[in-house]
Amino acid sequence: MKLSQMLAPTLREVPAEAEIISHQLLLRAGLIRRVTPGVYNFYPLMWRVTRKVEQIVREEMDRSGALELRMPILTPAELWEQSGRWQVYGKELMRLQNRHDRWELLGPTHEETVTAIARDEIRSYRQLPMNLYQIQVKFRDEIRPRFGLLRGREFIMKDSYSFHADTESLEETYAVMCRAYTRIFERCGLMTRMVESDVGAIGGSAAHEFMVVVETAGGENDLLFCDACDYAANVERAESSLDVAHLLAKLPPAEHLPLKKVSTPNVKTIAQLSDFLKVAPSQIVKTLVYRIEKLEEGSDASKASFVALLIRGDLELNEIKLANAVGGVLEMRMANETEIQELAGAPAGFVGPMGLKVERVLADESVRNLTNFVIGPNEADMHFIDANWNRDFTPEHWVNVRLAKAEERCARCQEGHLKAAKGIEVGNTFKLGTKYSSKMNATFMAADGNEMPFVMGCYGIGVTRTAQAAVESLHDENGIKWPVAIAPYHLLIVPVNIADAEVSRVANDLYQEALREGVEVALDDRDERAGVKFKDADLIGYPIRITVGKTIKDGLVEMKFRMEGHTEIVAIPEAIAKAQAYVKAAIDGRPVAVAR
Repeated sequence: MKLSQMLAPTLREVPAEAEIISHQLLLRAGLIRRVTPGVYNFYPLMWRVTRKVEQIVREEMDRSGALELRMPILTPAELWEQSGRWQVYGKELMRLQNRHDRWELLGPTHEETVTAIARDEIRSYRQLPMNLYQIQVKFRDEIRPRFGLLRGREFIMKDSYSFHADTESLEETYAVMCRAYTRIFERCGLMTRMVESDVGAIGGSAAHEFMVVVETAGGENDLLFCDACDYAANVERAESSLDVAHLLAKLPPAEHLPLKKVSTPNVKTIAQLSDFLKVAPSQIVKTLVYRIEKLEEGSDASKASFVALLIRGDLELNEIKLANAVGGVLEMRMANETEIQELAGAPAGFVGPMGLKVERVLADESVRNLTNFVIGPNEADMHFIDANWNRDFTPEHWVNVRLAKAEERCARCQEGHLKAAKGIEVGNTFKLGTKYSSKMNATFMAADGNEMPFVMGCYGIGVTRTAQAAVESLHDENGIKWPVAIAPYHLLIVPVNIADAEVSRVANDLYQEALREGVEVALDDRDERAGVKFKDADLIGYPIRITVGKTIKDGLVEMKFRMEGHTEIVAIPEAIAKAQAYVKAAIDGRPVAVAR
């Protein structure tokens, strides 16, 4: 391809709409342009990258034994009503009515559609296991689209769904898919970490995410990993052991002191209360009140109620864990000042569980071992001191809903401590079990002759997220450093002065040789200054650049390798062969030989 004919409008200034470096570079390199928030045009160079990621995904999925098919983007609401997700998925679901006033949706994922296929077409255990996949555009009505392709309303995704006769078969396919995912991301030039994650709106018994670890603001996901074992989890899922709790468990039971109510005028925060009473924040139990909206039993209507959560004063609540503990939550938010006054008879900051007018009171495990602690009395400007469980109040449910943090003890091995990192989610896997098949009456004839619901798994890869994740993790101050396997073109030939007949001739000869040898090559034949061409080359991120300039009089050209940041002078007859060998080695996953 000759760049004089290419649509790649590069920018020198950083666009105001772009918050993170990868979004900035995709816009500046002329790869994408925003149409509306969360929706982008993919210009030719970016579309080449996207198709290459798709091809790697397709090859590894086929290699794993999965079967490619195509399901419709437009899906009838009836299928989602059968699974129950039409009501519970939330406002991110793109819903619309057709001319016959029937509700439909633009698929964010296709569990319902594929379950209906299995229900209609797979009759016997002899046809199992079966893994079906597609690569397709998806839609989610994000409340705040941001970060370019990382959180868009329209995106390209590979989604696959496996069907099994039992959980043992699911576990086998799950392991196969996880290995396939590792190969996919390695081939794309990315190192990923597999972490435990929350099942979210997809559901199921367990889930994992594949994260590209980055040190930039584009790492939209927080993850924690153990420094002594292989435990790693998204912060929404991560668990840890509190060293303080271990120490308390080893101490003899403290004497329970009499409950006292003390005046704490205008003391509302944990820090203020700790200073006022001269107690550690870990000896304070804070009461958080949430408004929960859930579906009424056997109805499409929702009902709101309030729950309270007791947690140690020095810890933070993980709201996703709380929603999972409550179960069936459509929406959840903290109670406002008016609601707290009505429920507690006191303003926020003085709330406690005794006499609180809520549906349920849950207590985090962090407060189970506390004795003689501080807690709210539901009375303004007052607090209880020396409160104790069972004597003064008994929680109805003990749960683990606190937010795990770095440097806390690993809950898995009990030896190491958790370390924090930032990551970009590029893939996810779920053990669905019979969540969808049982609700949608999707069954097969088992070996014993009984009808059984399919045991299912599902597995997603964000194709466009993967492409942008590569930019977020592989760049420098000059631009993108594309891995060879997904670069828009492998080689760029730059004639320094296109008006120089000899320079133009040598550049064109090299270009034609590269085409004959099957090298993906672009020729910068634009009538631009050399500096402009070099800046665009680095910005766009071509893995190899051959510069044709004054050295041709000595039979030499300059080769620059973008990833390594290295340049060398080579003989003209050797240039294309050297580029070809570099590309092959990189795609094959072998060490790339570059002279130093």
